[in-house]
Amino acid sequence: MAASPAPPVSTAPPPVGADPAVDIQGLFGRYRGTRRDSINGVSLAVRKGALLGLLGPNGAGKTTLLSLVCALMRPRAGTIQVHGLRFDEAPEAYKDLIGLAPQSLALYPRLSARENLAAFGRMSGLYGTRLRERVDFGLTFAGLEGLADRRVETYSGGQQRRLNLAVTLLPDPPVLVLDEPTVGIDPQSRHAIHENLRALNRAGKTIIYTSHYLDEVEQLCDEIAVLDGGRLIAQGPLGALLARFTGTRIELRFDPRRVDAAVPLLRGLAGVADVSVAPPLVTLATDDPYRRLPLVLAALDRAGLRPLSVSVGARDLEQAFLALTGTGLRDGP
Repeated sequence: MAASPAPPVSTAPPPVGADPAVDIQGLFGRYRGTRRDSINGVSLAVRKGALLGLLGPNGAGKTTLLSLVCALMRPRAGTIQVHGLRFDEAPEAYKDLIGLAPQSLALYPRLSARENLAAFGRMSGLYGTRLRERVDFGLTFAGLEGLADRRVETYSGGQQRRLNLAVTLLPDPPVLVLDEPTVGIDPQSRHAIHENLRALNRAGKTIIYTSHYLDEVEQLCDEIAVLDGGRLIAQGPLGALLARFTGTRIELRFDPRRVDAAVPLLRGLAGVADVSVAPPLVTLATDDPYRRLPLVLAALDRAGLRPLSVSVGARDLEQAFLALTGTGLRDGP
């Protein structure tokens, strides 16, 4: 077995109590035929009623972790409990607790929305009045009541995404696992999906949400977990995650023609540990940005290099994410 990983950096998540919705302990997992763990000692408790954003660069292990939680893969070591139940205790009951909306659409294109919902509903064990009620719910949720009997192959990408999510909700599972549910869709469909997810969360659903659109995760999710290299490197409330970086960064925006002149000066200032450049932005890592900022501005002013704008700290989730995982490209699987 691989050596035990170092404990993840925590952002002081709220207590999850003795009965979280999803409880992952010491999890290791790898794809069949590979020799390296994609998930390496992850422990993560998701409280009931959380709307958790699961983030990570390409190859971080997000898809593997979701596959393990949804019992599409079996762990090499460690345990997963959903509402206190392990998969090996009662496989069918375990699967009934989770609704998975995969990134790839899982629909019958030559059937209508109503026919798709009815077919998937029957696969989930729904019949009669209950099936009709859930089909009607799905059409309303997806905003497709007026298109219910048109073939899905005629729908826009956003309409198909909304229907794909509605299929996940048919059996009314308490835990939703949503893998990039808004990829490639129009802003109106994204807004509709977000509003529906907020309503489901207010009604008590636990939602695990992955997306590369960090702005939407910031708007939607109240808790964050970050994976990198198969390990959990941060978890906790969004506000706590952002607060970790408010004391480390100064961001300066220059006229692009002045960046080359400013950077050597900034690198030589006391208290500046690192300077990163992405013209027209120059970002300083410092020991105390509020104390160093007047000195930075004074040095620039003496050199005739006044910045166009200045900000202190991580302004958004994207900056915090890059601070945690780096800016290098991740083009691996």
